Amino acid sequence: MPRTTIMDPLAVGGVIGDVVDPFVSCVSLRIVYHNNSEVVNSLELKPSQIINQPRVDVGGDDFRTFYTLIMVDPDAPSPTHPNMREYLHWLVMNIPGTTGTSFGQEIVGYESPRPIAGIHRMVFVLFKQMRRQEVIHPPRWRNNFNTRDFAQVYNLGSPVAALYFNCQRESGWGGRRIII
Repeated sequence: MPRTTIMDPLAVGGVIGDVVDPFVSCVSLRIVYHNNSEVVNSLELKPSQIINQPRVDVGGDDFRTFYTLIMVDPDAPSPTHPNMREYLHWLVMNIPGTTGTSFGQEIVGYESPRPIAGIHRMVFVLFKQMRRQEVIHPPRWRNNFNTRDFAQVYNLGSPVAALYFNCQRESGWGGRRIII
């Protein structure tokens, strides 16, 4: 009898590998842009749909537990030559569980993605913090941010949730081709 395999969309989309290592999602993460576009893995959103920072709801079961949200583009400036990988679009720390980013501390302000070539993955990664933290050395530039390194420096461990969407310039068409 053939065995059915369900592929993790984060693995199929290359988020696992390019941005994070394999992990088990254990906290709910809901991201909705102001045009009511909810982020689901591999959804395509145009730059005009993501100008303003989204509403982010973090699950968990205790508002005394804190989380860090990182948004990066691992395909900057283009998927064929990602020499600015990972471009940091947003960084919020100390988000109390059961709330959202508006209750956290914005370390790097939201910058709307504006890809100029190819289809880019915009990745949101959520980490559970050990305690409320102060960022001693905030990132000085957005280019070449490294989610794994940041998590290691701040002792964040493995992600607890992640989502991504695809984005290309406004006049672009088509979808990201994924070969399984």
